[in-house]
Amino acid sequence: MTRNYPHIIVAKFGGTSVADFDAMSRSATLVLADKHVRLVVLSASAGVTNLLVELASGLESRFRLDKIDTLRTLQYNIISRLKQPEAVSQAIDHLLNNINRLAEQAADSRSDALCDELVSHGELMSSLLFVEVLRERNVEAQWFDARKVIRTDDTFGCAVPTISDIAELSEKHLRSRVEQSLVVTQGFIGSDAAGHTTTLGRGGSDYTASLLAEALQAARVDIWTDVAGIYTTDPRIVAEAKRIDTLSFSEASEMATFGAKVLHPATLLPAMRKNIPVFVGASSNPSAGGTLVCRDVPEPSRYRALAVRRQQTLLKLSSINARPTPHFLAEIFGILSRHEIATDLVTISETSIALILNATGSTSGEADTLNSALLSELSSHCRVEIETGLALVSLIGNALPHSPVVYKDIFAELEQHPVRMICHGASSHNLCFLLPAEFAERAVKALHRKLLE
Repeated sequence: MTRNYPHIIVAKFGGTSVADFDAMSRSATLVLADKHVRLVVLSASAGVTNLLVELASGLESRFRLDKIDTLRTLQYNIISRLKQPEAVSQAIDHLLNNINRLAEQAADSRSDALCDELVSHGELMSSLLFVEVLRERNVEAQWFDARKVIRTDDTFGCAVPTISDIAELSEKHLRSRVEQSLVVTQGFIGSDAAGHTTTLGRGGSDYTASLLAEALQAARVDIWTDVAGIYTTDPRIVAEAKRIDTLSFSEASEMATFGAKVLHPATLLPAMRKNIPVFVGASSNPSAGGTLVCRDVPEPSRYRALAVRRQQTLLKLSSINARPTPHFLAEIFGILSRHEIATDLVTISETSIALILNATGSTSGEADTLNSALLSELSSHCRVEIETGLALVSLIGNALPHSPVVYKDIFAELEQHPVRMICHGASSHNLCFLLPAEFAERAVKALHRKLLE
């Protein structure tokens, strides 16, 4: 029988929170300040994953060695600050040698599976180093390989977790460890049924923390990052953006899906299933507070936030027949499904379909999803138009389809912007519009000033 330990807190630290020795020390202090933190999930140190992705792309020898030297320097800048560097240096050297070997293989023959194996080393290194930072404070901390419990399918680059397997494996391999001592593990990585390393997509460490919290029936997930909570929009775009102290799961999920980078889009799904609150704060300034994401928010306002998702592609498909056929839509979506093209926003008329393709999220790079085979098959059924260089701006709120004033508020601010597509009505929590990327920030500033200040 699965037991419930309601006081377990899962704490996740992002790349900036483990970027160097000082950042790791601050994060260690945060962990030790709350006795209920029993499981720590780490991202790779800031910048490491990008270096590993470049190595996985297959670089020439001189470029490859330069990247590996940079990786080694980042790790040894931390090791050199330890009281007993020899306690972890051998393990880090072993991982760096693995990286070099895998990068050589990638130069000869790149694959998504090889990419995941290589990229996973970022989290493996940061977690080993963080355990040693904790042990030097006389803390009994255990290192744990997340691949033992995060079971996924074999969609390398953006693997799908198998929830039932994670629950069973966590009960078997992880729960007793969490009861006995503080456990440090990796975000982002998992393994398929054959034991091959997989990754959950960029930003997937948040998702890992939420999956493990669900499996352990934790009391809360703490996401420690470089900003003190979730804001009404990106403060780098609008300096007047305000922190939102409490968000509902639905609101936060919409924000993450449509471009807010504080949370991975899938993070909240496990938390929602088990009603586990998620706190988001800044590891560099924990006293600044943060945002609590939970099931219910009393009297939420109509407008809550604005999110931006860049690098969007608009695909327009028009029937080659003058009159619509009953099978047109089925044929088109059947083709997209066979080519594993995911779409989240679609508009449809009798003889045409417009849909947005989002290329972000995979560690396998931003390869062109509109390959020649897909375009050839589509072209046999319809006329194809492709428009790139777009951005999706989303207004997040509550009961938006039921508020006539929404249209007046929004479109008055957008009349000078060349909107390419609008999606509204399928969700009560968002209104999305697509426009050329160079207009995105201007639109966000205008809407924020009108609706959220």
